[in-house]
Amino acid sequence: MIRHVVMFKFRDDADEAQRRAVHDAIAAMPEATGATESYAVGPDLGLAEGNYDFAVVGDFADQDAYSAYRDHPEHRRIVSEVIGPAIADRAAVQYEIP
Repeated sequence: MIRHVVMFKFRDDADEAQRRAVHDAIAAMPEATGATESYAVGPDLGLAEGNYDFAVVGDFADQDAYSAYRDHPEHRRIVSEVIGPAIADRAAVQYEIP
């Protein structure tokens, strides 16, 4: 199984509507792409200084399923049209889990 973890820092000028649009678009990706085993998204709770603002954790059956999600036209559209304009920084990692 492949775990995909992404964290975002929003731009300083990203308003609440943009932040909500990012959340809603990302939350809809499992249904749109049909490739995930499990998926969780959410904003940082603000419990520690310096954290990223938002995180996504998705589990995929294998590398092919992850690639199908990553390359899916709806995922590419959301990244380009919704996420990209709202974020200042992104960190990601994919790793294998038993």
